[in-house]
Amino acid sequence: MTEPVLWAVVGATGTGKTGLSLDLAEALVACGRPAEIVNADAMQLYRGMDIGTAKLAVAERRGIRHHLFDALAVTDEAAVAWYQDVARTAIREIHGRGADAILVGGSGLYVSGVLWDFRFPPRDEPLRAQLEDELARHGAGELFARLRAADPAAAERIDPRNGRRVVRALEVLAQGERTHGGALPAAPEFWHPRTRIVATAVEREELVPLLDARVEKMWAAGLVDEVEALRAQGLERGATAGRAIGYAQALAQVRGDLTRAEAIAETQALTRRYARRQVSWFRRYGDARWVDARTVDAGALASDELEHA
Repeated sequence: MTEPVLWAVVGATGTGKTGLSLDLAEALVACGRPAEIVNADAMQLYRGMDIGTAKLAVAERRGIRHHLFDALAVTDEAAVAWYQDVARTAIREIHGRGADAILVGGSGLYVSGVLWDFRFPPRDEPLRAQLEDELARHGAGELFARLRAADPAAAERIDPRNGRRVVRALEVLAQGERTHGGALPAAPEFWHPRTRIVATAVEREELVPLLDARVEKMWAAGLVDEVEALRAQGLERGATAGRAIGYAQALAQVRGDLTRAEAIAETQALTRRYARRQVSWFRRYGDARWVDARTVDAGALASDELEHA
């Protein structure tokens, strides 16, 4: 068997990444290549956040070893620099066992932080605290206006309502460094020399109703009950988990700030917007092979990509 490969299965939410990753792992095993899966979905890192993240149940993982699911408590803050380290450690260990690693997820910066060889700027805790205080007092809009004036390119890549991302970008700029702003390096090089990227896509006119139905199913499956249980574990204190799409809206429903219909509608709108951003992000991956996960032959895909790895 040739040297282990780092695979990445990426794409917008609802485009079949999870199923394809399982099919690809089984196809690799059929080729005599053991394979293990590493999570690259920021919200699936959290224990108990299952329904709203469409997390695959252990019983449905087909006996394939999975990593970095349920790695954090809902009160923990997920940081991309931390994730880069733990994900690469998991990949090294998988490769050390002679297996291929399959990185799966739609969190663009998390995926990029693993695949490409670049360093995240350091944190400045006092400055971060100052900016977060300003965020709490003035809101994300005022800080975003400051970012847009200082670094228009970074501002273009950041959701102006995402206060955490705006704060981080300003923190990096204040340290005299160019903010990654959620971007790839100008001339990226793979961290691992044998890397293959498979990107999943569904035409927008097909994807939108799929996403809307997916949100409806989450509420029907008990997302509000899940949120109530997580609330007791500190979900509302979680800087990352408590703001996740779907969870923030379900929390608002639990508090009585939104009706069920309003919470669902807001989650659907935010999910559609998030999917658009994901597509834009992954379209920048010039090395990606785009497929329809619903129809692609995973065995043929594995064989073809291994010829180029």
